[in-house]
Amino acid sequence: MFSKEESRKLRKEFWISFGKSFPRKWLLYDTKIKDFSFKFYADRKKAMVILDLEMTDDELRYMYYDKLIALLKIVKTEYLPEAIFERDYYLDLSDKNVSRMYVALDGVSIHNKNTWQEIYYFFKENMEQMELFFNDFEDYFK
Repeated sequence: MFSKEESRKLRKEFWISFGKSFPRKWLLYDTKIKDFSFKFYADRKKAMVILDLEMTDDELRYMYYDKLIALLKIVKTEYLPEAIFERDYYLDLSDKNVSRMYVALDGVSIHNKNTWQEIYYFFKENMEQMELFFNDFEDYFK
């Protein structure tokens, strides 16, 4: 078990190391669509590459989610076969609901340096596929 300070330092080292291992500019929040963003996530149990729809207007968020669901078959056959779609995904930390598409890697930990390379390659491969998907369908979402 790590203290809060040790955990904070390890998380910081993890993200710095990832940036050095894959020094490129990821799309992330630069989609030009408000509250439509890509994210990397890692904790003590899993890693995820995420597309979050965070619109506060549920009707607008569901409209974008329905557009995403309309492409589900294409996403799963051409980009991310393991993608999971959730219309309502509750974010504990910010106490809000989002709609989400993500891929997850279980059995890895941000606290275990022996799993970092596995996480980094998972991040790289899956975020590249998410960005490719977005680039191919950007006009559809805008």
